[in-house]
Amino acid sequence: MVLLCFCLRCFFPSSTVLLISPIHFLEPHFSLARHVSIGGSLRMDPSLPDPASSLSVDSVADSLKSQSLREQGNDRINKENKNKKVKLSLEDLNWDHSFVRELPGDPQSDSIPRQVFHACYTKVLPSAEVENPELVAWSDSVAGLLDLDSHEFERPDFPLKFSGASPLAGALPYAQCYGGHQFGTWAGQLGDGRAITLGEILNSKSERWELQLKGAGKTPYSRFADGLAVLRSSIREFLCSEAMHFLGIPTTRALCLVTTGKLVTRDMFYDGNPKEEPGAIVCRVAQSFLRFGSFQIHASKGEEDLGIVCTLADYAIRHHFPHIENISKSETLSFSTGDNGQSVVDLTSNKYAAWIVEIAERTASLVARWQGVGFTHGVLNTDNMSILGLTIDYGPFGFLDAFDPSYTPNTTDLPGRRYCFANQPDICSWNITQFASTLMAAHLISDKEASYAVERYGTKFMDEYQAIITQKLGLQKYNKQLVNKLLNNLAVDKVDYTNFFRSLSNIKADPGIPEGELLVPLKAVLLDIGKERKEAWASWIQSYIQEVQYVPGHECVFTNDYVHLVASGISDEERKASMDLVNPKYVLRNYLCQSAIDAAEIGDFGEVRRLLKVMERPYDEQPGMEKYARLPPAWAYRPGVCMLSCSS
Repeated sequence: MVLLCFCLRCFFPSSTVLLISPIHFLEPHFSLARHVSIGGSLRMDPSLPDPASSLSVDSVADSLKSQSLREQGNDRINKENKNKKVKLSLEDLNWDHSFVRELPGDPQSDSIPRQVFHACYTKVLPSAEVENPELVAWSDSVAGLLDLDSHEFERPDFPLKFSGASPLAGALPYAQCYGGHQFGTWAGQLGDGRAITLGEILNSKSERWELQLKGAGKTPYSRFADGLAVLRSSIREFLCSEAMHFLGIPTTRALCLVTTGKLVTRDMFYDGNPKEEPGAIVCRVAQSFLRFGSFQIHASKGEEDLGIVCTLADYAIRHHFPHIENISKSETLSFSTGDNGQSVVDLTSNKYAAWIVEIAERTASLVARWQGVGFTHGVLNTDNMSILGLTIDYGPFGFLDAFDPSYTPNTTDLPGRRYCFANQPDICSWNITQFASTLMAAHLISDKEASYAVERYGTKFMDEYQAIITQKLGLQKYNKQLVNKLLNNLAVDKVDYTNFFRSLSNIKADPGIPEGELLVPLKAVLLDIGKERKEAWASWIQSYIQEVQYVPGHECVFTNDYVHLVASGISDEERKASMDLVNPKYVLRNYLCQSAIDAAEIGDFGEVRRLLKVMERPYDEQPGMEKYARLPPAWAYRPGVCMLSCSS
């Protein structure tokens, strides 16, 4: 299998020890690591033409969807329901249970930790101890996805139902079985050790949404843990799920967060000093919680369970990738691979090949967006990788404050920094490779199809990342040299990532600005730098101004998620407007989470709710809320705030 390397690497001062790679590059790139390729070599050199040249920058996934839409036409029912505002009570939610109905289940239904064989799930009831639960926070946006009336949050029994203490009418709870590679090593059976899925809701648009309680008690997959969650980690998951969504990044969502009224013992630093913390439960929502490990666990058990891999793949395609079911032969979906171009991958002749290519591209797009906003997941094990390309399982995550490509928010990851910010593109490529190997083991795809999927991951990531960084800088086109120098400067001076890009839009594209005034718009982010560094930044700004100079008669065009600058340039005002649409002013910094946690742990949930409201409008100025965009205070760098363990 081809392993691609496209880390965001920066040159560091000579005194800095680079933990990422012995070869330093400034932008995401392809390495020449082809030594594990399958089925012949693939074109990895970015200077060579893309094998899928017929697609240009367009993704295979988009081509498949477009073809399917042309064949099937528009869905009349969805059109009719699109503008209907349905408001349902909890009792009227439209439950469906396709996962339980269509996939093999565990014949046992107890919660005793054990190995589960030949099953995708185990039916299990929430069992967390609850005493006077309280509603901490909720998302009206997610309620809208489910057609749930927001007044339902006011029900006295709402906290009881979403803590698992009172049954939710229509639910059929289960815990999913999956495995995974943890820190690069196969860990065997993992599964939902503290998450219990209630079932699937079909809304008025025929969209399928799974509801899951995290922290609701033991399951057979709990191993040595108690199946519970604490308020600290639950607040972080709730807030970040919603913050990522409003940043425009694919993610699982969060409907609500409730306290259990009971204490949970946790050793947060793994130092032998456990303490009691308030317990809590988050209701997570996603179209599917299937992950790479959901398939890996069955392939790991040999020939006997390979059929389950196929069954699960068919289920996933049927319900979550329906456009792949009815694809037909098309020239645009057949691609040459290998240096001689003699091998061909035809995605229309094998739906599983088309499926993994789409998963690879969704994943690549997701990671590019993470890199764009400076988000570090922290635990990119294969069991934390969504097949839908969603950000899933928020543990020790973090947004970059001072720009540091080797930043990891996970104390467990400190020795090797496997999951640091710069390594995320590489690691997700590695994870795609493991997933492809699973499908190969189940005889669903060939080695060439597997290699092609990994290659498409690389191509898609590069396309998306370069487009994002181009938009963030307000450029007309990608400028490698300018970007490289910028990333180097950010790393050397440890500049705040979010505030720098937000401030950059204030630069005037006037080559006549005196050199002594060039840094004025960036004064708030270029702190404590000496004369030499000021000169380096002034030089970069001069180059930047040359790139963005205004030429009259051109315009800014908005298409889909991106802003495109047309022809030779745009005015300063237009450029600022377009840049502010892609450079957030507010991100969920760890210290902001901690402030909300500290208040909540003494019974004040107001800060959690205020922080949620701010994060729902990350690109707006929000007068009066500027404190949420400030640089972290000194206390933000203490253990347990800027970095966390996997314990929760």
